[in-house]
Amino acid sequence: MDGLTIIVPVKAAVPNITAVKLDPVTHNLVREGVPLMINPYDRNALEFALRLKDKYGGKVITLSMAPLSGKDFLESTIGMGADEAYLLSDRAFAGADTLATSYAVARGIQRLFSSFDLIVFGEETTDSSTAHMPAQVASWLSLPYIYYAVDAEVKLEDRLITVSRYLEDEGVYETYEYKLPLIVSVYRNSNPPRDISLVRKVEAKLNNLVKIVDNNTLKLERECLGLRGSPTIVAKIEDAKPVERKKQIFKGDPREAAKWLLDNLVKEGVIKL
Repeated sequence: MDGLTIIVPVKAAVPNITAVKLDPVTHNLVREGVPLMINPYDRNALEFALRLKDKYGGKVITLSMAPLSGKDFLESTIGMGADEAYLLSDRAFAGADTLATSYAVARGIQRLFSSFDLIVFGEETTDSSTAHMPAQVASWLSLPYIYYAVDAEVKLEDRLITVSRYLEDEGVYETYEYKLPLIVSVYRNSNPPRDISLVRKVEAKLNNLVKIVDNNTLKLERECLGLRGSPTIVAKIEDAKPVERKKQIFKGDPREAAKWLLDNLVKEGVIKL
């Protein structure tokens, strides 16, 4: 086995979290005229993959389903160290929820790559925070999946990988051993991403290292794509109203403070005893 082939699906254009807007009619995210960026947690996933490549050799490929404007963001992944990138872009993909997106990504991977060792996802996206994609793609591809990954060791000759993951709530690490291929999602507070090389990013643009693939090439089932393939329905959207705060401060014995807090929570109907 000559190194690892690692695929890193990324969400190429998520709105800056300070500028998220929803269309009041379609209930879809508004991306036009809004500052966009590559999903930041996907950069942690790409760093995870690049560290494995640095250690064991091979290549790292990024992939995204997005409009043609996503090409610039994928060039940034090559600037960070990926070897090549694929942009799945077609009007048939528009309006997809996570189920339709995971179908396109999973089947796209099957159509484009005869073999691979790892698919590495970020933990979630900042614009939806569902964390559905890794598990759904694993289901489509019938592959094992482990989440909250922070590190991995590989035995290339045996096609074995040992993955360490961190359970934040428990504050413990766990290790699991799998046969390759495998799907992992990377704990978002791990693997701080390296800088993007402007030289590599420019080379990606000049050499067309981002390959654009439409559904004429992939030939995916149209009933499973875009809005047609998306069972999720946003029935209603309401703006969250700010909660008025009374700004009460209790100073005194900690035991008395705890009782005071509990009494007020009961009084306001926040909890029931």
